[in-house]
Amino acid sequence: MAVLGRDEIINYLNGGNDDGLYSAADSLREENFGREVYLRAIVEFSNVCNKKCNYCGLRAANSKVSRYRMDVADIIESANLAAEAGARTIVLQSGDDFSYSPDRIEEIISGIKGAHDVAVTLSLGDRSAAEYEHWFKCGADRCLLKLETTNPDIYGKIRCGEDFHKRLELLRSLQDIGYEVGSGIIVGLPDYTVEQLVDDLLFLSDLGLDMIAAGPFIPHPDTPFSSAAAGDIDLSFRFTALARLLNPFSNIPATSALDSFDPEGREKGLQRGCNVIMPSVTPVSKRGNYNIYPGKNAVSVDVADSVSRAEELICALDFVVSASKGSSRRMNNVE
Repeated sequence: MAVLGRDEIINYLNGGNDDGLYSAADSLREENFGREVYLRAIVEFSNVCNKKCNYCGLRAANSKVSRYRMDVADIIESANLAAEAGARTIVLQSGDDFSYSPDRIEEIISGIKGAHDVAVTLSLGDRSAAEYEHWFKCGADRCLLKLETTNPDIYGKIRCGEDFHKRLELLRSLQDIGYEVGSGIIVGLPDYTVEQLVDDLLFLSDLGLDMIAAGPFIPHPDTPFSSAAAGDIDLSFRFTALARLLNPFSNIPATSALDSFDPEGREKGLQRGCNVIMPSVTPVSKRGNYNIYPGKNAVSVDVADSVSRAEELICALDFVVSASKGSSRRMNNVE
């Protein structure tokens, strides 16, 4: 792990040496992952959410979004199509939708794992540790649980009074259960400072995460943050590059939010330390309604095309689509 002082991190975040930062991050990615990029296909199976987060278009109070829930068979079919197209990891993502019982989630996991040799990642929000432990025993491999900010006061404000420490306790429980665990933040939340981003970076790095994600804030017109200024894509690139320096073996995705700012945003992310691409393979009829922020899932193509477009993006940069499931290298390389 690189040793960076706080002042040095602030200088990088302020754009003091972008060329040097990006070059160092790219070299470290190359050293630990070679030219391989992991492709992880996301099935966004429900946009129903009981949360009231001020930044998210899926918030419960947003009556303008067209809600949907996929049934078990359709979720498994989408995952199967993605696996047949070459995806080695399937991410099951939804809003906080408790209409899916533990048994239904088990049925989905078992249906996918029984048909294909793939890793299954869960991104289901604030379910109980007991439920997550059950799903781990059923074959789920990884979990994503975003923090969005590591400042407890700001967390409470953007998530309408929710407790940061409970979220953090759940994340640590997932690690104890044995999951490969990912988390991350939103870069450029309203009234956020560079100093707070340094805190986020150091906090996430101390958690021992297998994946770290950070994308720029994009205000959604149907949320309380509709009039807030958008985040800075360059600040987001700098954050993930620094995350690579501090976490050389963690998986770091080039997020879809980057493409909402720049048509080549994800390509630039891969050239600046990132090593993961996560295309949506949600059915076209529903994909556009998983509208966390404007521009997400704006391209309506079928599952196979979603995967092939991601593969083309990777190959166009002279990277290689990894044939592996992309299991965590951090666990075997703890320094």
